Amino acid sequence: MQIRCVIIDDEPLAVRLVSSYCTQVPELEVVATCSSAIDAFSVLRQQRIDLLFLDIKMPRLLGTDFLRSLSDPPKVILITAYREYALDGYELDIVDYLLKPVSFIRFMKAVEKAGKLLSQEWSSRGVTEVEGPKEPFLYFRINKEMVKVLLSEILFLESRKEYVLLYLEGNKTLLVKQSISSLEKLLSPHRFIRVHRSYMVTKEKISAYNATRLRVGSHDIPVGRFYKHNIEELLKP
Repeated sequence: MQIRCVIIDDEPLAVRLVSSYCTQVPELEVVATCSSAIDAFSVLRQQRIDLLFLDIKMPRLLGTDFLRSLSDPPKVILITAYREYALDGYELDIVDYLLKPVSFIRFMKAVEKAGKLLSQEWSSRGVTEVEGPKEPFLYFRINKEMVKVLLSEILFLESRKEYVLLYLEGNKTLLVKQSISSLEKLLSPHRFIRVHRSYMVTKEKISAYNATRLRVGSHDIPVGRFYKHNIEELLKP
């Protein structure tokens, strides 16, 4: 069973980012995108919606006020640039509170929470149980086709000018026409660490490190001098 969702945000870039994340989760079906909470009222009246991705600061009506006005709201994941509304959000029994810019891993954790809650509700109503979200992945364009890569397969990334070389489990590599900086924005800082202007590594794959080098599998990776000061802090459990 699909999780039918609506994205409500007045920032087009934020809508595009959340929409792109949703396309990578098979269980999520984006029914509509709305630039204001006012526009979302008609969508909720006309269709069954299971999950809202809701911004807070929007013209005419705050997301939190919109949520208070609903007698039987869907599950809600708040996505905002403002920390100060966190308490209001949790008082409204939201699923999660995400701060912009949102990484894909953090997005997936929130969606997983929503999936579990919906599964419990549907099971109690005698509805067929929904499967939880699959393991996080991204699609990369390679040789005119989109190739699926599980994030858990990635060992590290190496910048090659306008390309990035992905080093994967099983001695596999993929060459992607994308900058390492753009990929850094997609990947969680809690799982992936930028250690050099040309390298980004998966934290859990690091087997040894010192002030100048990291070891990932059989690879020794340099630590850039501008990253030395925060390597130990980032690698703390």
